Amino acid sequence: MATYIVGDLHGCYDELQLLLDEVRFDSSQDFLYLVGDLVARGPKSLECLRLVRSLGERAKTVLGNHDLHLISTAFGIKKVKTHDNLTALFAAPDFDELIDWLRTQPLLVHNEAQDFVMVHAGISPDWDLPTAKACAQEVGSVLRFGDYRELLTQMYDSQPERWSPDLQGIERLRYIINVFTRMRFCYADHRLDFNCKAPIDQAPIELKPWFELDNPLYKKENIIFGHWASLVDTPTPPNIYALDTGCAWGNRMTMLRWEDKRLFTQSAVNK
Repeated sequence: MATYIVGDLHGCYDELQLLLDEVRFDSSQDFLYLVGDLVARGPKSLECLRLVRSLGERAKTVLGNHDLHLISTAFGIKKVKTHDNLTALFAAPDFDELIDWLRTQPLLVHNEAQDFVMVHAGISPDWDLPTAKACAQEVGSVLRFGDYRELLTQMYDSQPERWSPDLQGIERLRYIINVFTRMRFCYADHRLDFNCKAPIDQAPIELKPWFELDNPLYKKENIIFGHWASLVDTPTPPNIYALDTGCAWGNRMTMLRWEDKRLFTQSAVNK
């Protein structure tokens, strides 16, 4: 039995299959974890969703910003972007089932037995782990059981930029979603920045990667995330694992075997 964790798929189904073949993934024994953004940009978002869903309890994914955007387009809240390459997915007979399944996926997965936390983008510099898990559950409950259409409609904003436990309503939920699915850089006072997507060494001096701020959580927990393709080949602290290596942009897909921390990579097939 082995546990594999793979970076953003973005519809790059062929590369995922090649990695699974390389490690001889056995769905009766092994587990596959995914850092979110299963869809958009690559050519086979439909196949990616079907595969992950078909694995049942053997696969665990978190929601990324592109996954949430897909759900919002499915309900007519936003228009489909042509470059997201989703025509086949929207035409699929199981489209509604796939969207309903995707909507029930969490924003955070904590594997206590194997000592890692997985999110799509990051964890707020103002949260400890219990707070992060509770916040993820707040949004997850709305997406599963609440007025998720209203939430999806109101999530497209970058405010508030700073956490407060006193936040309520849509502002609270929006901050939580932005942290888990969009965050990259922060200011020293923990305000979020959504303008800079550059590599770390090209960012304005006042900005720091979220995982370099002074949250004790960042030093004591193993945190696995994706979302930030420009981090490719950039060193991170030993307990911080950045797995998005830009496959959909012609680079490569990365898979981590957790037990021995070995990395497996597959170059983009469709460059």
